[in-house]
Amino acid sequence: MTADLLVEARGLTVRYGAKTAIDDLSFTVPKGRVVGLLGHNGAGKTTLMKAMVGLNTPEGELRVLGLNPKRDRVALLQSACYIPDVATLPRWARVAELITLMSGLHPGFSAERARALLRRTSVGLSDKVKSLSKGMVAQAHLALIASIDARLMILDEPTLGLDVLSRKSFYEMLIDEWCDGERSVVISTHQVEEIESLLSDVLMLNEGKLVLSISLEDMDRRFVALSHDATVADEMAAAHPLLRYRVQGGSAALFDGAPPDHVQALGRRVRPSLVDLFVALTRKPEIDRTQF
Repeated sequence: MTADLLVEARGLTVRYGAKTAIDDLSFTVPKGRVVGLLGHNGAGKTTLMKAMVGLNTPEGELRVLGLNPKRDRVALLQSACYIPDVATLPRWARVAELITLMSGLHPGFSAERARALLRRTSVGLSDKVKSLSKGMVAQAHLALIASIDARLMILDEPTLGLDVLSRKSFYEMLIDEWCDGERSVVISTHQVEEIESLLSDVLMLNEGKLVLSISLEDMDRRFVALSHDATVADEMAAAHPLLRYRVQGGSAALFDGAPPDHVQALGRRVRPSLVDLFVALTRKPEIDRTQF
């Protein structure tokens, strides 16, 4: 494993009895990246994140920060941090007490940085967790975790249940205060549209399989979307696009790679969204969004 790769997986598989939760995944996460982990409910996102922090026992090869997560979990958590989708803070505690607690638990935690990050929010040091809104709890949690001198942050649905302003504030703090070109973040979320502009890479799971591992830069080069008039819809369909869908003013067809010149001449190239690509690669075969 090279120093530039914070995560490296080869043939990664996790089984729960007869059920295969993730199946033969191979991917890498370089340093300085913001990676979106996308998939429907039950696709294997949480299972993969748990494997990355040593909370289950996978088959295959997995190295995180050069370590085996299961065997070297204590060492790993000195330089990696994780907020699960069920993360909570003790409701009885004041925020200042949580800072004191973290100072005693983690040698890489900076109380000074935590207080500085909290000044970006409306959370006060004397506030009790039980008096905070969901959005304020999420910001407090991020401030605590981001104050650990770590190289990798893993976030499983970190803004679940928050309103749009709270989600925006959370991601602004994450990008402004933690991402520095050396650290990497892996984020699982269903709010794909909101974070697409923040991402550098995407890992896409479908029923436990990795259907896409790509940078957004390469995604824009590889996938071609053509908007077109209804008069050429049959010709577009005959070119077998990944997906046909509605856009403002008409329809569009999404292709993996550039279609033939005569097909490109039928429409105008537009940038495919990550949501459209997600639908194309994870939908049931019979679904076609032009029917909706």
